[in-house]
Amino acid sequence: MSATRAPGAVPTAPSKEPIRPQGVKKDRSPKRLLIYVLLTAGLLIMSAPFLWMALSAFKTSSELSASPPVWVPTEWTLDNFRDLLDKLDLPLYFMNSVIVAVLVTVSNLVFCSMLGYALAKLNFVGRNKIFGLVLGALMVPGNLMLLPLFVLMSKLQLIDSYAGLVLPFAAGAFGVFLMRQFMQSIPDELLEAARMDGAGEWYIFWRIVMPLVKPALATLSIFAFLGSWNNFVWPLIATNDPDKYTLPVALATFATDPNKAGGSNGMLMAGAFLVVLPVLILFIALQRHFTQGIATAGMK
Repeated sequence: MSATRAPGAVPTAPSKEPIRPQGVKKDRSPKRLLIYVLLTAGLLIMSAPFLWMALSAFKTSSELSASPPVWVPTEWTLDNFRDLLDKLDLPLYFMNSVIVAVLVTVSNLVFCSMLGYALAKLNFVGRNKIFGLVLGALMVPGNLMLLPLFVLMSKLQLIDSYAGLVLPFAAGAFGVFLMRQFMQSIPDELLEAARMDGAGEWYIFWRIVMPLVKPALATLSIFAFLGSWNNFVWPLIATNDPDKYTLPVALATFATDPNKAGGSNGMLMAGAFLVVLPVLILFIALQRHFTQGIATAGMK
């Protein structure tokens, strides 16, 4: 029976308190508080080296050598960046890294998506065996492939070239696995309807499937760009011409040359900051898609 209101009574405004399901209470237990404390401590520990590097890039030489250490510079300066530009052809090496990383990222997005679509939505002989090879490739350490890759690139006369830096990483097993798992979540009925309307596989792939897998593409682009941008070993052994050095290789050779770096920690911190900055900007720009792509990969 509904409650009745007495004649002349003023109706009360509805409560603005959030309605929670019966039996659900806000968790303020010590255990949950301890988890937050531990996570915050872990975040500070992990971010401390990066913060130290970023702040040290703007410190003077006296503050870099101060004891006890100075975290926040009292006098912000750009001298470390100016000295680095004077002693190192930074724009050249930065552009080399950009070209290689962008080409590797674009090729991974295209080729890994194609193979992932074929393994997820096309029926052909040997599909499961090919997917097994992809899973097997994930278990092979990358360092074991350096010697065969170097011999292959040498025979193809691609040493000291952008092609020699890009082709070995134009597609990766992880990217194929990620795209295949994500594309499995696309309803088969949607693709069958497109085929019944006369759409070809290329049209379905580019106009229907690719727009639906943007979170996975954002995730793969971050991993591919990050791996290529920070790659040090392969550019070191695949380039003999200093003009083809990528930024990590150029900074490493600069740091070990006493005639250039001269033990200047400020210039090294400025160089390291410039290496990390593009990756940080990319991650911040694609963070929402990256989180969604990781959370939904493999769901069907």
